[in-house]
Amino acid sequence: MDTASVPPAGTGTDSETEYEYPFHRPSAVEVPPVYEELRAKCPVAKVRLPSGDEGYVVSRYDDARVVLADPRFSRAAMLDEGAPRLTAAPPMPGSLFTMDAPEHTRVRRLVSREFTARRVQNLRPRIQQMTDELLDEMEKLSPPVDLNPVFAFPLPVMVICELLGVPFEDRDRFRGWSDAFVSLTAHTAEEVMEQRMSMVQYLAQLVQRKREEPADDLMSALVAVHDDDGDRLSEHELITMGITLLVAGHETTVSMIGKCVLTLLRHPEHLAALRERPESIDQVVEELLRINPIGDGGPFRITLEDVEIAGTTIPKGSGVIAAVASANQDPERFGADSGAFDPARSSASAHLALGHGAHFCLGAALARAELQIAVSSLIRRFPRLALADDVDNLSLTSGMMVHALSRMPVTW
Repeated sequence: MDTASVPPAGTGTDSETEYEYPFHRPSAVEVPPVYEELRAKCPVAKVRLPSGDEGYVVSRYDDARVVLADPRFSRAAMLDEGAPRLTAAPPMPGSLFTMDAPEHTRVRRLVSREFTARRVQNLRPRIQQMTDELLDEMEKLSPPVDLNPVFAFPLPVMVICELLGVPFEDRDRFRGWSDAFVSLTAHTAEEVMEQRMSMVQYLAQLVQRKREEPADDLMSALVAVHDDDGDRLSEHELITMGITLLVAGHETTVSMIGKCVLTLLRHPEHLAALRERPESIDQVVEELLRINPIGDGGPFRITLEDVEIAGTTIPKGSGVIAAVASANQDPERFGADSGAFDPARSSASAHLALGHGAHFCLGAALARAELQIAVSSLIRRFPRLALADDVDNLSLTSGMMVHALSRMPVTW
């Protein structure tokens, strides 16, 4: 759904004005313009959510950090009877996304014992190899080609399959499952539940297989992991963790590769600078993460008590979205040119693209590694890479929590 940011009634900008969420995006390369208005005049905006429920969107950087990290904004309360929903489909119980401490702390600790920075670091040569193989095949094609099916989609799927120990030949099934999991309005509640059950059955079989025939992969390690007291992940926790890693582990990176490449192609001076200084890729990726929102907001939360943010009291039991897309372009944090792409920006790494607080992205190191390798390898292999269509003809997927380019035509 791509609804207008103009309220259905009234023209005021106070917190009682109701906006339709998600907000309208005028193009594939702009965040909703309404965010600038909200940051200035209505930093806590009342919205009508895709589910039909009311909620609040918090748009300033400092306030968004509070929503993302303050325990008064709960993830587990999304499961409560009568709690407002972001979408028509109910949230999935047993996931890290629907847990608060101490359950979240316990499960995340167990997973973090195996999903380590060292495991990601050890995977980098394999990511590079898979990247090179995909670029070899891409080079054989006659341009223009759509970067999505030949590179941006298969690479993150190959990586997450390698990491988890999931057969790559099942990748087409993942696409359908993932689309349903990150749907705002593109799927009915019934369609989401059907895809969710299918994925649960698949992961249950995978867990059983890893228990019987363990391998050198993350799912096998999670099946076996336990802490000093012998605590283990339950069967349900293993299945939901597998789903979480499989969906979150590729869906966001798929969307980001195309948008990051597009940003660089639209700024040839910064692309040239990166080619001259390939060692700057880490800093460039941080700015790319800041300027290219994965979606319109952060994960949904429910207030456990009345909470005052920016002079507005959000009542207990309210649904709240920290608008990361807006926070990452807040001039109070990133300067007057916060809407511009500037790889030299010293504050870029303060972005909230990967979250903040206890729910900071578990796979942040993997996401950064994939983007660094994918972007640097692509521009090195194709020194004359260019956009093969006018940027005005490009569009983002709609009705989803994660926005990807519908197509990304390139030539060389």
